Amino acid sequence: MGARCSKFSLCWWPSHLKSNLHNLSDNDDDGKRDENDPRGGFSEYSLDQLRVATSGFSPDNIVSEHGEKAPNVVYRGMLEDDRLVAVKRFNKSAWPDSRQFLDEARAVGQLRSERLANLVGCCCEGEERLLVAEFMPNETLSKHLFHWEAQPMKWAMRLRVALYLAQALEYCSSKERALYHDLNAYRILFDQEANPRLSCFGLMKNSRDGRSYSTNLAFTPPEYLRTGRITPESVVYSFGTLLLGLLSGKHIPPSHALDLIRGKNFLLLMDSCLESHFSNDDGTELVRLASRCLQYEPRERPNVKLLVTALTPLQKETSVPSNVLMGIPDRSLSSKETVSLTPFGDACSRRDLTAIHEILEKIGYKDDEDVANELSFQMWTNQIQETLNSKKQGDSAFHARDFSTAIDCYTQVSQLEMLGINFQTSELQFFVSWCQSFSSAK
Repeated sequence: MGARCSKFSLCWWPSHLKSNLHNLSDNDDDGKRDENDPRGGFSEYSLDQLRVATSGFSPDNIVSEHGEKAPNVVYRGMLEDDRLVAVKRFNKSAWPDSRQFLDEARAVGQLRSERLANLVGCCCEGEERLLVAEFMPNETLSKHLFHWEAQPMKWAMRLRVALYLAQALEYCSSKERALYHDLNAYRILFDQEANPRLSCFGLMKNSRDGRSYSTNLAFTPPEYLRTGRITPESVVYSFGTLLLGLLSGKHIPPSHALDLIRGKNFLLLMDSCLESHFSNDDGTELVRLASRCLQYEPRERPNVKLLVTALTPLQKETSVPSNVLMGIPDRSLSSKETVSLTPFGDACSRRDLTAIHEILEKIGYKDDEDVANELSFQMWTNQIQETLNSKKQGDSAFHARDFSTAIDCYTQVSQLEMLGINFQTSELQFFVSWCQSFSSAK
Protein backbone atom coordinates (compact mmCIF):
# COMPACT_ATOMS: atom_id res chain seq x y z
CA MET A 1 0.00 0.00 0.00
CA GLY A 2 2.89 2.33 0.54
CA ALA A 3 4.72 3.31 -2.57
CA ARG A 4 7.04 5.51 -4.41
CA CYS A 5 5.59 8.32 -6.55
CA SER A 6 2.76 6.93 -8.64
CA LYS A 7 3.15 7.08 -12.36
CA PHE A 8 -0.63 7.06 -12.65
CA SER A 9 -1.20 10.36 -10.85
CA LEU A 10 -2.63 13.50 -12.43
CA CYS A 11 -2.58 17.09 -11.25
CA TRP A 12 -5.50 19.51 -11.16
CA TRP A 13 -7.04 22.36 -9.22
CA PRO A 14 -9.64 21.99 -6.48
CA SER A 15 -13.05 20.81 -7.65
CA HIS A 16 -14.83 23.69 -5.90
CA LEU A 17 -13.91 25.87 -8.90
CA LYS A 18 -17.17 25.20 -10.74
CA SER A 19 -17.52 25.36 -14.49
CA ASN A 20 -20.33 27.09 -16.31
CA LEU A 21 -20.04 24.21 -18.74
CA HIS A 22 -21.20 21.83 -16.02
CA ASN A 23 -24.76 22.93 -16.69
CA LEU A 24 -24.58 21.21 -20.06
CA SER A 25 -24.32 17.83 -18.36
CA ASP A 26 -27.38 15.61 -18.14
CA ASN A 27 -26.13 13.99 -14.95
CA ASP A 28 -26.43 15.90 -11.69
CA ASP A 29 -24.23 14.89 -8.77
CA ASP A 30 -25.79 15.68 -5.42
CA GLY A 31 -22.59 14.77 -3.60
CA LYS A 32 -24.04 11.64 -2.02
CA ARG A 33 -22.32 8.31 -2.47
CA ASP A 34 -24.40 5.60 -4.11
CA GLU A 35 -24.58 2.70 -1.66
CA ASN A 36 -24.51 0.33 -4.63
CA ASP A 37 -21.28 1.87 -5.90
CA PRO A 38 -18.62 -0.86 -5.75
CA ARG A 39 -16.04 1.71 -4.76
CA GLY A 40 -17.53 1.84 -1.27
CA GLY A 41 -17.74 -1.90 -0.63
CA PHE A 42 -15.85 -5.17 -0.89
CA SER A 43 -15.47 -7.02 -4.20
CA GLU A 44 -14.13 -10.36 -5.31
CA TYR A 45 -11.92 -10.03 -8.39
CA SER A 46 -10.77 -12.54 -10.95
CA LEU A 47 -7.08 -13.26 -11.35
CA ASP A 48 -7.24 -11.85 -14.89
CA GLN A 49 -8.61 -8.55 -13.56
CA LEU A 50 -5.76 -8.20 -11.10
CA ARG A 51 -3.21 -9.33 -13.67
CA VAL A 52 -4.36 -6.50 -15.94
CA ALA A 53 -4.43 -4.04 -13.03
CA THR A 54 -0.78 -4.76 -12.17
CA SER A 55 0.49 -4.97 -15.78
CA GLY A 56 0.98 -8.70 -15.46
CA PHE A 57 2.35 -8.46 -11.93
CA SER A 58 5.22 -6.43 -13.33
CA PRO A 59 8.33 -6.05 -11.15
CA ASP A 60 8.13 -2.32 -11.92
CA ASN A 61 4.92 -2.19 -9.87
CA ILE A 62 6.28 -3.89 -6.75
CA VAL A 63 5.98 -1.69 -3.68
CA SER A 64 6.62 -4.16 -0.83
CA GLU A 65 9.67 -3.33 1.27
CA HIS A 66 11.68 -6.40 0.27
CA GLY A 67 10.75 -6.39 -3.40
CA GLU A 68 10.51 -9.70 -5.22
CA LYS A 69 12.34 -11.43 -2.36
CA ALA A 70 9.35 -11.03 -0.05
CA PRO A 71 7.34 -14.25 0.45
CA ASN A 72 4.17 -12.25 -0.22
CA VAL A 73 4.66 -9.47 -2.75
CA VAL A 74 2.64 -6.22 -2.85
CA TYR A 75 2.02 -4.53 -6.21
CA ARG A 76 0.68 -1.15 -7.20
CA GLY A 77 -2.24 -1.48 -9.60
CA MET A 78 -5.10 0.32 -11.29
CA LEU A 79 -8.54 -1.24 -11.54
CA GLU A 80 -10.92 -0.89 -14.46
CA ASP A 81 -12.71 1.97 -12.71
CA ASP A 82 -9.38 3.86 -12.48
CA ARG A 83 -8.92 3.27 -8.75
CA LEU A 84 -5.34 2.92 -7.59
CA VAL A 85 -4.95 -0.11 -5.36
CA ALA A 86 -2.33 -2.20 -3.60
CA VAL A 87 -2.48 -5.89 -4.47
CA LYS A 88 -0.93 -8.39 -2.07
CA ARG A 89 -0.15 -11.74 -3.70
CA PHE A 90 0.36 -14.55 -1.23
CA ASN A 91 2.70 -17.48 -1.58
CA LYS A 92 0.77 -20.30 -3.25
CA SER A 93 0.98 -22.52 -0.17
CA ALA A 94 -0.05 -19.79 2.28
CA TRP A 95 -3.81 -20.43 2.39
CA PRO A 96 -4.64 -23.95 1.12
CA ASP A 97 -8.20 -23.71 2.43
CA SER A 98 -9.97 -21.30 0.07
CA ARG A 99 -13.04 -21.03 2.30
CA GLN A 100 -10.97 -19.98 5.30
CA PHE A 101 -9.15 -17.37 3.23
CA LEU A 102 -12.40 -15.93 1.86
CA ASP A 103 -14.02 -15.82 5.28
CA GLU A 104 -11.05 -13.94 6.73
CA ALA A 105 -10.82 -11.52 3.80
CA ARG A 106 -14.54 -10.78 3.83
CA ALA A 107 -14.47 -10.10 7.57
CA VAL A 108 -11.58 -7.64 7.25
CA GLY A 109 -13.27 -6.16 4.16
CA GLN A 110 -16.22 -5.09 6.29
CA LEU A 111 -14.06 -2.63 8.21
CA ARG A 112 -14.17 0.97 7.05
CA SER A 113 -12.21 3.74 8.76
CA GLU A 114 -10.25 6.80 7.70
CA ARG A 115 -7.52 5.53 10.03
CA LEU A 116 -7.09 2.36 7.95
CA ALA A 117 -5.86 1.63 4.45
CA ASN A 118 -9.05 -0.32 3.91
CA LEU A 119 -9.42 -3.71 2.23
CA VAL A 120 -11.61 -3.34 -0.87
CA GLY A 121 -11.41 -6.81 -2.38
CA CYS A 122 -9.75 -10.17 -2.76
CA CYS A 123 -9.16 -12.96 -5.25
CA CYS A 124 -9.34 -16.69 -4.59
CA GLU A 125 -8.81 -18.59 -7.81
CA GLY A 126 -7.11 -21.96 -8.03
CA GLU A 127 -4.03 -21.75 -5.82
CA GLU A 128 -3.90 -17.96 -6.05
CA ARG A 129 -4.76 -15.86 -2.98
CA LEU A 130 -4.68 -12.05 -3.28
CA LEU A 131 -5.88 -9.08 -1.25
CA VAL A 132 -6.78 -5.69 -2.73
CA ALA A 133 -6.52 -2.54 -0.60
CA GLU A 134 -6.68 1.21 -0.96
CA PHE A 135 -3.41 2.55 -2.34
CA MET A 136 -1.42 4.90 -0.14
CA PRO A 137 0.94 7.03 -2.29
CA ASN A 138 3.15 8.65 0.33
CA GLU A 139 5.40 5.84 1.54
CA THR A 140 5.68 4.23 4.99
CA LEU A 141 6.52 5.41 8.50
CA SER A 142 9.80 3.51 8.19
CA LYS A 143 10.75 5.66 5.21
CA HIS A 144 9.84 8.99 6.79
CA LEU A 145 11.14 8.22 10.27
CA PHE A 146 14.30 6.18 9.71
CA HIS A 147 15.30 6.91 6.11
CA TRP A 148 14.16 10.47 5.51
CA GLU A 149 15.76 12.60 2.81
CA ALA A 150 14.33 16.13 2.75
CA GLN A 151 13.49 16.69 6.42
CA PRO A 152 13.13 14.70 9.67
CA MET A 153 9.61 14.12 10.91
CA LYS A 154 8.43 16.97 13.12
CA TRP A 155 7.44 16.41 16.73
CA ALA A 156 3.81 17.40 16.09
CA MET A 157 3.62 14.86 13.28
CA ARG A 158 5.11 12.10 15.42
CA LEU A 159 2.44 12.74 18.04
CA ARG A 160 -0.22 12.64 15.32
CA VAL A 161 1.07 9.33 14.01
CA ALA A 162 0.88 7.84 17.51
CA LEU A 163 -2.68 9.07 18.03
CA TYR A 164 -3.98 8.00 14.61
CA LEU A 165 -2.43 4.57 15.05
CA ALA A 166 -4.03 4.20 18.49
CA GLN A 167 -7.38 5.26 17.01
CA ALA A 168 -7.01 2.69 14.23
CA LEU A 169 -6.35 -0.06 16.76
CA GLU A 170 -9.25 1.10 18.92
CA TYR A 171 -11.57 0.98 15.91
CA CYS A 172 -10.43 -2.53 14.98
CA SER A 173 -10.88 -3.64 18.58
CA SER A 174 -14.43 -2.24 18.63
CA LYS A 175 -15.18 -4.37 15.55
CA GLU A 176 -13.78 -7.51 17.21
CA ARG A 177 -10.57 -7.45 15.15
CA ALA A 178 -8.23 -6.66 18.05
CA LEU A 179 -5.39 -8.89 16.83
CA TYR A 180 -2.87 -7.26 14.52
CA HIS A 181 0.01 -9.32 13.18
CA ASP A 182 3.56 -7.95 13.10
CA LEU A 183 2.80 -4.30 13.85
CA ASN A 184 5.83 -2.26 12.76
CA ALA A 185 6.82 0.93 10.97
CA TYR A 186 6.26 -0.63 7.54
CA ARG A 187 2.60 -1.13 8.40
CA ILE A 188 1.97 2.61 8.86
CA LEU A 189 1.26 4.24 5.49
CA PHE A 190 0.58 7.82 4.42
CA ASP A 191 -2.39 8.65 2.24
CA GLN A 192 -2.87 11.37 -0.38
CA GLU A 193 -3.14 14.05 2.31
CA ALA A 194 -0.13 12.56 4.16
CA ASN A 195 -2.33 11.35 7.01
CA PRO A 196 -1.02 8.15 8.60
CA ARG A 197 -3.09 5.00 8.18
CA LEU A 198 -2.73 1.46 9.42
CA SER A 199 -2.41 -1.19 6.71
CA CYS A 200 -5.32 -3.62 6.68
CA PHE A 201 -2.98 -6.41 5.55
CA GLY A 202 -1.79 -6.93 9.12
CA LEU A 203 -5.30 -7.88 10.17
CA MET A 204 -4.72 -11.21 8.43
CA LYS A 205 -1.79 -13.56 8.88
CA ASN A 206 0.63 -14.06 6.01
CA SER A 207 -0.52 -17.67 5.99
CA ARG A 208 -3.05 -19.83 7.76
CA ASP A 209 -0.48 -21.44 10.06
CA GLY A 210 2.22 -18.79 9.77
CA ARG A 211 3.91 -16.71 12.41
CA SER A 212 2.31 -13.50 13.62
CA TYR A 213 5.72 -11.82 13.91
CA SER A 214 8.51 -11.78 11.36
CA THR A 215 10.54 -8.88 12.77
CA ASN A 216 13.68 -9.04 14.93
CA LEU A 217 13.10 -11.12 18.05
CA ALA A 218 14.32 -8.19 20.17
CA PHE A 219 11.11 -6.37 19.24
CA THR A 220 8.76 -9.33 19.70
CA PRO A 221 6.39 -9.47 22.70
CA PRO A 222 7.86 -11.77 25.36
CA GLU A 223 4.65 -13.81 25.72
CA TYR A 224 4.69 -14.55 22.00
CA LEU A 225 8.19 -15.99 22.36
CA ARG A 226 6.85 -18.21 25.17
CA THR A 227 3.57 -19.38 23.65
CA GLY A 228 3.62 -18.53 19.96
CA ARG A 229 0.21 -16.87 20.39
CA ILE A 230 -0.73 -13.25 19.77
CA THR A 231 -3.11 -11.41 22.10
CA PRO A 232 -4.49 -7.85 22.21
CA GLU A 233 -1.82 -7.11 24.83
CA SER A 234 0.84 -8.25 22.34
CA VAL A 235 -0.40 -5.58 19.93
CA VAL A 236 -0.03 -2.95 22.65
CA TYR A 237 3.57 -4.13 23.23
CA SER A 238 4.28 -3.61 19.52
CA PHE A 239 2.66 -0.18 19.77
CA GLY A 240 5.19 0.61 22.51
CA THR A 241 8.09 -0.30 20.19
CA LEU A 242 6.65 2.12 17.62
CA LEU A 243 6.51 4.85 20.28
CA LEU A 244 10.23 4.25 20.89
CA GLY A 245 10.85 4.74 17.18
CA LEU A 246 8.86 7.97 17.13
CA LEU A 247 10.81 9.25 20.15
CA SER A 248 14.27 8.28 18.94
CA GLY A 249 14.08 8.14 15.15
CA LYS A 250 15.96 4.83 15.47
CA HIS A 251 15.35 1.11 15.91
CA ILE A 252 15.99 0.80 19.66
CA PRO A 253 15.44 -2.62 21.30
CA PRO A 254 12.86 -2.31 24.10
CA SER A 255 15.22 -3.81 26.69
CA HIS A 256 17.81 -1.09 26.07
CA ALA A 257 15.17 1.63 26.11
CA LEU A 258 13.73 0.40 29.39
CA ASP A 259 17.19 0.45 30.96
CA LEU A 260 17.55 4.12 30.00
CA ILE A 261 14.07 4.91 31.29
CA ARG A 262 14.69 3.22 34.63
CA GLY A 263 17.93 5.16 34.95
CA LYS A 264 15.98 8.37 34.27
CA ASN A 265 18.11 9.02 31.19
CA PHE A 266 15.17 9.23 28.82
CA LEU A 267 16.63 12.30 27.06
CA LEU A 268 19.23 9.94 25.64
CA LEU A 269 16.35 8.27 23.82
CA MET A 270 15.25 11.43 22.06
CA ASP A 271 16.03 12.01 18.41
CA SER A 272 18.77 14.64 18.15
CA CYS A 273 16.83 16.18 15.25
CA LEU A 274 14.11 17.14 17.73
CA GLU A 275 16.38 19.16 20.01
CA SER A 276 14.52 22.22 21.35
CA HIS A 277 11.43 21.32 19.31
CA PHE A 278 9.51 19.57 22.11
CA SER A 279 8.78 20.19 25.76
CA ASN A 280 10.25 17.96 28.44
CA ASP A 281 6.76 17.40 29.83
CA ASP A 282 5.51 16.03 26.52
CA GLY A 283 8.61 13.91 26.07
CA THR A 284 8.28 12.54 29.59
CA GLU A 285 4.63 11.67 29.06
CA LEU A 286 5.32 9.81 25.82
CA VAL A 287 8.26 7.94 27.39
CA ARG A 288 6.03 6.98 30.33
CA LEU A 289 3.37 5.68 27.94
CA ALA A 290 5.93 3.67 25.97
CA SER A 291 7.24 2.19 29.21
CA ARG A 292 3.75 1.05 30.21
CA CYS A 293 3.19 -0.56 26.82
CA LEU A 294 6.47 -2.49 27.13
CA GLN A 295 5.78 -4.08 30.50
CA TYR A 296 6.81 -7.73 30.65
CA GLU A 297 3.49 -8.86 32.07
CA PRO A 298 0.68 -8.37 29.52
CA ARG A 299 -1.89 -7.50 32.20
CA GLU A 300 0.17 -4.46 33.21
CA ARG A 301 -0.09 -2.84 29.79
CA PRO A 302 -2.79 -0.26 28.94
CA ASN A 303 -5.57 -1.12 26.49
CA VAL A 304 -5.98 0.75 23.21
CA LYS A 305 -8.76 2.95 24.57
CA LEU A 306 -6.40 4.25 27.26
CA LEU A 307 -3.76 4.88 24.59
CA VAL A 308 -6.13 7.18 22.73
CA THR A 309 -7.06 8.95 25.96
CA ALA A 310 -3.40 9.52 26.87
CA LEU A 311 -2.32 10.73 23.42
CA THR A 312 -5.19 13.09 22.61
CA PRO A 313 -4.17 15.97 24.95
CA LEU A 314 -0.55 15.79 23.72
CA GLN A 315 -1.44 16.81 20.17
CA LYS A 316 0.22 19.92 18.72
CA GLU A 317 -0.54 22.11 15.70
CA THR A 318 -3.85 20.32 15.20
CA SER A 319 -5.02 22.85 12.61
CA VAL A 320 -2.00 22.27 10.38
CA PRO A 321 -2.62 19.65 7.65
CA SER A 322 -0.43 16.57 7.76
CA ASN A 323 1.03 17.20 4.32
CA VAL A 324 2.27 20.60 5.52
CA LEU A 325 3.89 19.10 8.61
CA MET A 326 5.48 16.43 6.43
CA GLY A 327 6.54 18.77 3.63
CA ILE A 328 4.62 16.64 1.11
CA PRO A 329 2.47 18.07 -1.73
CA ASP A 330 -1.23 17.48 -1.18
CA ARG A 331 -2.31 14.70 -3.52
CA SER A 332 -5.88 14.51 -2.29
CA LEU A 333 -7.04 15.88 -5.64
CA SER A 334 -4.53 14.09 -7.83
CA SER A 335 -6.13 10.68 -8.30
CA LYS A 336 -8.05 9.93 -11.45
CA GLU A 337 -10.79 8.40 -9.33
CA THR A 338 -11.86 11.90 -8.18
CA VAL A 339 -12.16 13.36 -11.70
CA SER A 340 -15.68 14.16 -12.82
CA LEU A 341 -15.37 15.87 -16.18
CA THR A 342 -18.02 18.07 -17.75
CA PRO A 343 -18.73 17.56 -21.46
CA PHE A 344 -16.11 20.19 -22.31
CA GLY A 345 -13.46 18.50 -20.17
CA ASP A 346 -14.32 15.15 -21.73
CA ALA A 347 -14.07 16.59 -25.24
CA CYS A 348 -10.67 18.10 -24.45
CA SER A 349 -9.41 14.82 -22.98
CA ARG A 350 -10.45 13.06 -26.20
CA ARG A 351 -9.00 15.86 -28.37
CA ASP A 352 -12.35 16.00 -30.18
CA LEU A 353 -12.21 19.23 -32.19
CA THR A 354 -15.80 18.93 -33.41
CA ALA A 355 -17.20 18.49 -29.90
CA ILE A 356 -15.06 21.34 -28.54
CA HIS A 357 -16.31 23.64 -31.31
CA GLU A 358 -19.97 22.74 -30.67
CA ILE A 359 -19.64 23.42 -26.93
CA LEU A 360 -17.88 26.74 -27.49
CA GLU A 361 -20.67 27.77 -29.85
CA LYS A 362 -23.27 26.92 -27.21
CA ILE A 363 -21.63 29.10 -24.54
CA GLY A 364 -21.34 32.04 -26.89
CA TYR A 365 -17.72 31.95 -28.04
CA LYS A 366 -17.26 34.14 -31.09
CA ASP A 367 -14.31 34.93 -33.28
CA ASP A 368 -12.91 38.47 -33.11
CA GLU A 369 -14.10 40.59 -35.98
CA ASP A 370 -11.72 40.98 -38.91
CA VAL A 371 -9.33 38.39 -37.44
CA ALA A 372 -8.68 34.92 -38.83
CA ASN A 373 -10.21 32.04 -36.90
CA GLU A 374 -6.88 30.39 -36.15
CA LEU A 375 -5.37 33.55 -34.70
CA SER A 376 -8.43 34.21 -32.52
CA PHE A 377 -8.37 30.64 -31.25
CA GLN A 378 -4.69 30.97 -30.35
CA MET A 379 -5.23 34.30 -28.59
CA TRP A 380 -8.06 32.79 -26.56
CA THR A 381 -5.88 29.84 -25.58
CA ASN A 382 -3.04 32.15 -24.55
CA GLN A 383 -5.43 34.06 -22.30
CA ILE A 384 -6.38 30.84 -20.55
CA GLN A 385 -2.70 29.96 -20.06
CA GLU A 386 -2.02 33.43 -18.62
CA THR A 387 -4.90 32.97 -16.21
CA LEU A 388 -3.53 29.61 -15.13
CA ASN A 389 -0.17 31.24 -14.46
CA SER A 390 -1.83 34.02 -12.45
CA LYS A 391 -3.67 31.45 -10.36
CA LYS A 392 -0.41 29.63 -9.56
CA GLN A 393 1.32 32.91 -8.66
CA GLY A 394 -1.61 33.86 -6.46
CA ASP A 395 -1.50 30.52 -4.65
CA SER A 396 2.23 30.90 -4.00
CA ALA A 397 1.80 34.44 -2.72
CA PHE A 398 -1.10 33.41 -0.49
CA HIS A 399 0.91 30.60 1.13
CA ALA A 400 3.75 33.07 1.65
CA ARG A 401 1.27 35.49 3.30
CA ASP A 402 1.91 38.09 0.60
CA PHE A 403 -1.78 38.95 0.48
CA SER A 404 -1.42 42.06 -1.65
CA THR A 405 0.21 40.13 -4.48
CA ALA A 406 -2.27 37.29 -4.04
CA ILE A 407 -5.23 39.65 -4.44
CA ASP A 408 -3.72 41.14 -7.60
CA CYS A 409 -3.19 37.68 -9.10
CA TYR A 410 -6.65 36.42 -8.22
CA THR A 411 -8.14 39.60 -9.68
CA GLN A 412 -6.51 38.71 -12.99
CA VAL A 413 -8.01 35.24 -12.74
CA SER A 414 -11.50 36.73 -12.44
CA GLN A 415 -11.09 38.26 -15.91
CA LEU A 416 -12.07 34.89 -17.39
CA GLU A 417 -15.61 35.72 -16.34
CA MET A 418 -15.63 38.29 -19.13
CA LEU A 419 -15.62 35.31 -21.49
CA GLY A 420 -18.46 33.70 -19.59
CA ILE A 421 -16.25 30.80 -18.56
CA ASN A 422 -15.07 29.59 -15.17
CA PHE A 423 -13.51 26.21 -15.88
CA GLN A 424 -12.38 23.50 -13.51
CA THR A 425 -8.61 23.41 -13.70
CA SER A 426 -8.52 19.82 -14.94
CA GLU A 427 -10.50 20.96 -17.96
CA LEU A 428 -8.26 23.94 -18.55
CA GLN A 429 -5.20 21.76 -18.44
CA PHE A 430 -6.75 19.23 -20.78
CA PHE A 431 -7.74 22.06 -23.09
CA VAL A 432 -4.39 23.85 -23.08
CA SER A 433 -2.59 20.55 -23.56
CA TRP A 434 -4.88 19.73 -26.47
CA CYS A 435 -4.33 23.13 -28.05
CA GLN A 436 -0.57 22.78 -27.78
CA SER A 437 -0.56 19.31 -29.31
CA PHE A 438 -2.99 20.43 -32.03
CA SER A 439 -0.76 23.38 -32.84
CA SER A 440 2.32 21.15 -32.96
CA ALA A 441 0.57 18.66 -35.22
CA LYS A 442 -0.22 21.41 -37.69
